Amino acid sequence: MSRYNRGNNRRVQIEEPSQPEKHDAGDEDGENGSIGHRASENNVTEGQEPFMGIKVRRKASLHRDYKGDYLDVPSRPYLMKILQKQGDKQVLFADKVLKFTGSGKMKRRILLITDFAIYLVDPETDSLKRRIALAAIEKMCLSELCDNFFAIIIPTEYDLLMASTRKTEIVTVLVEATKGASEELEVAFSNSFEYHAAAELVKEVQFEEVEGAVKTRIVKK
Repeated sequence: MSRYNRGNNRRVQIEEPSQPEKHDAGDEDGENGSIGHRASENNVTEGQEPFMGIKVRRKASLHRDYKGDYLDVPSRPYLMKILQKQGDKQVLFADKVLKFTGSGKMKRRILLITDFAIYLVDPETDSLKRRIALAAIEKMCLSELCDNFFAIIIPTEYDLLMASTRKTEIVTVLVEATKGASEELEVAFSNSFEYHAAAELVKEVQFEEVEGAVKTRIVKK
């Protein structure tokens, strides 16, 4: 049985997202738990990511082409070495994302998705930080609003909370990659959801519309 309550979640067809307005990004929880404030020089610098905090909503774009590999993985020997060591050859998606640590800070990571696993690589040290088999993923959690957050729920491990402007493409790739598995990957939409930031640390991500924008808060449970 899952360690998560599915009561308020529902399955929704994935729709094309809008491109959010650009705002500076912080890497620390504010006093009220909202995302924003300043950026640490060891993590993400200000103005580098067009998300976090308050995001202005816009009408959904009609079409967006999916490229999949936005990093040209074959041209990066250290990424190829990581994949070859694990026996993976087919890259379905590759791009830089933001990953939230258990303490609430943001770390820049390279996200690789193959037909077997998810990889998180540190772009500064070129080192593999985590590999998650697709078979271990139970579901993905997203809000019903226009933002870039998504959580990957892994019942046998701690979960992942990340942010990317290519969120819809990531979800689509994972859903397609896990088709035919014994249990279909669930995509759950809710304006608040919980995730295990660490083995014994549960947090809740809360989304709220504020005068046409979206405010995001991460709080401890």
